[in-house]
Amino acid sequence: MDFNKFKEFIKGKKVAVVGVGISNRPLIRKLLEYGADVTAFDKKEDFEGKEELQKLGVKLVLGEDYLNTIDEYEVIFRTPSLLPTNEFLMKAHEKGAYITSEIRELVKYCKGKIFGITGSDGKTTTTTLIYEMLKKQGYNVFLGGNIGIPLFEKIEEIKEDDYVVLELSSFQLMDFDVSPMVSVVTNLSPNHLDYHKDMEEYVNSKKNIFLHQNERGITILNKDNEITYSMKDEVKGEIRFFSMKEKAFSYYDNGKLYVNDEFICHKDEIKLLGMHNIENLLTAFSAVYGFVSTENMRYVAMNFGGVAHRIEFVREINGVKFYNDSIASSPTRTLAGLNSFDRKVILIAGGYDKNVPFEPLAEKGIDKIKTLILLGMTKDKIKSAFLDVMNKTGKRIDIIETNSLEEAVEKAYEVSGYGDIVTLSPACASFDMFKNFEERGNRFKEIVLNLRG
Repeated sequence: MDFNKFKEFIKGKKVAVVGVGISNRPLIRKLLEYGADVTAFDKKEDFEGKEELQKLGVKLVLGEDYLNTIDEYEVIFRTPSLLPTNEFLMKAHEKGAYITSEIRELVKYCKGKIFGITGSDGKTTTTTLIYEMLKKQGYNVFLGGNIGIPLFEKIEEIKEDDYVVLELSSFQLMDFDVSPMVSVVTNLSPNHLDYHKDMEEYVNSKKNIFLHQNERGITILNKDNEITYSMKDEVKGEIRFFSMKEKAFSYYDNGKLYVNDEFICHKDEIKLLGMHNIENLLTAFSAVYGFVSTENMRYVAMNFGGVAHRIEFVREINGVKFYNDSIASSPTRTLAGLNSFDRKVILIAGGYDKNVPFEPLAEKGIDKIKTLILLGMTKDKIKSAFLDVMNKTGKRIDIIETNSLEEAVEKAYEVSGYGDIVTLSPACASFDMFKNFEERGNRFKEIVLNLRG
């Protein structure tokens, strides 16, 4: 689409931008540049960058009742966590407001070739792998969405021959009526049920990543995941499956990784730790095939060392190794992390309650855990799930409850011995104690680095 149409549309409009976080501030500057009358809305009374917005002439509506007047605006840019089903947004929509988001308008108007990646687990690593492979091929590549930088302010810089790689959440995708050129769904399992009304709404939001493609689109689906495999009949363009269990467009067989029956590399040549990262590589191979040479796929597979907070080695002290897997904000992600190690681990888990069940973590994880150290809002729920499994199976692990991350790390070190592994892999979001998983992971690393042997 012609971006000039957007600029003409937005000029002079009474625009509400909900959320004053890092991604929306560049958006606000652009909207002002295009002649919009911008008001920023946020629940927080005070925030970094407040004075800057006021100097730019942005009106501010702040505090607990910040959404009460949102229906008075012609255009509303929502923050991802404010779902389109919010009663205030629905009222505004009924009155004729155009409700959208920074990332939706980017996908709608961006000239570049867009790769979009979503799923319950593995999104960030897969997104980064695709980005690295395209970059290694020599393309000009932009990284955005949930990672990288806010790209809307660069939309007029991005050319038709450029590539854009976006990590997209269910919150962002929920009201999408456009889809990327290449769409990836890594896997799906219960997640974010504290926000979505049910699992069906969560899954349907994810489908928007490919539903609006035409027949030239490419969709990558996980053949091993029942939910993603069931989406195949709704895909309009080319489908490429990946599988760890059987032959597919990209697949794993007897220690080797293939794409379109071409051998790429052996498992032992890969720098990333864990079988879930083999799966992430297969996903990326399927996405970039035809755009990137197999030689460059192989190079990235053998040289990419991972993303921070994803089974990130922190320190070894007196023979005890500490790993930061703070990104693991769901039980399935924690299980993937546990399966990366060749021995039982001392697991630090717990955090904000997203209303997801912990029984699968207890049932499949109990054999991978030496000691379970719990903290946060969910510690009682996780403990209960493990106690049920212990009562049913007769298996036993030690469970220690703590009140802070500092105490959890200290207890983990206290009960550890030479050769042990301690991993922070919480199975929960961080919002009860930290702003996000990065802040949680950074605090964990700081505590570990300050431990005295």
